[in-house]
Amino acid sequence: MSNPLIEGTPPTIRPTVSYRVSVWRTPLGRFILFAVVLTALFAKWLGHLVVYVAASNLHSYILLVPIVSAYLFYDRRSRLPGSYKSSPLLALTSLLVGLTALLLARIASRLAAEDYLTFVALSFVCLLAAAGFAFLGRHWMAAAFFPFAFLIFIIPLPSAIVDALETASKLASTEAADMFFNLTGTPVLRNGTIFQLPNITIQVGQECSGIRSSLVLVITSLVAANLFLQTPWRRAVIVAFVIPLGILRNGFRVWTIATLCIQYGPQMIHSVVHRRGGPLFFVLSLIPLFLLLWWLRRGEQKSELRCQRSEVRRA
Repeated sequence: MSNPLIEGTPPTIRPTVSYRVSVWRTPLGRFILFAVVLTALFAKWLGHLVVYVAASNLHSYILLVPIVSAYLFYDRRSRLPGSYKSSPLLALTSLLVGLTALLLARIASRLAAEDYLTFVALSFVCLLAAAGFAFLGRHWMAAAFFPFAFLIFIIPLPSAIVDALETASKLASTEAADMFFNLTGTPVLRNGTIFQLPNITIQVGQECSGIRSSLVLVITSLVAANLFLQTPWRRAVIVAFVIPLGILRNGFRVWTIATLCIQYGPQMIHSVVHRRGGPLFFVLSLIPLFLLLWWLRRGEQKSELRCQRSEVRRA
């Protein structure tokens, strides 16, 4: 009998095991492995973050941010570069920012303030970015800029910034409500944020600022602009549009509740429209937002069609 080893015929070797190992030796594999290890190291703090935002009226949207970011990565997977080149300087910069934020988180946690979660989330995102620049490089990170930068929204706003935004939104909403009262001819006497109306006197408080709905509206506009628009100025228009839109929505909500109190009695201040009406007015604000998105998208498609026709004529 002939022996294939003696005759020089090499035995067949199945590369299944070596292939599986080599996947993790690629830059992308190393980045994924680093992300898993980093998540494990931050597991305790990230758990505190999940518990905090789940019980928060303002930051509950954070739970959806990683899911949306993952979808955005999946949506543009074919546009991501297949080659990787490390960017040490950018990686080092992100690393230093992340370590500094981690130090500040430890200091803030000793003060028993929830703001330490802001620094924890900032540190996590920066360290993840440092790994991205180190393993994948700036060209890959630039191609994945929006999905990666979207993770910034997992960072809770510090209490000082929340207070400032709520105050500014409250004052702006008061002006918008006053405008609706004047447009509809509603008899009203105003003293600052207090409106004296027939049958009732109402005050626009911090809880009427609608800051949570406005933040979600901004996030929605960013995602919609990135998915459906290509022109930078059109993207900027739709994102900027949500600021006055949010103010008008809050003013319209105040006017609606006040009108109900005038028409049906002051007990309407305790109605479901006031207590649980936020989602309804948020949905109403999506109508002009998506109409603007449709108009901008249509204009972009017409511009693309004109450019294609011009190229055909030149050819």
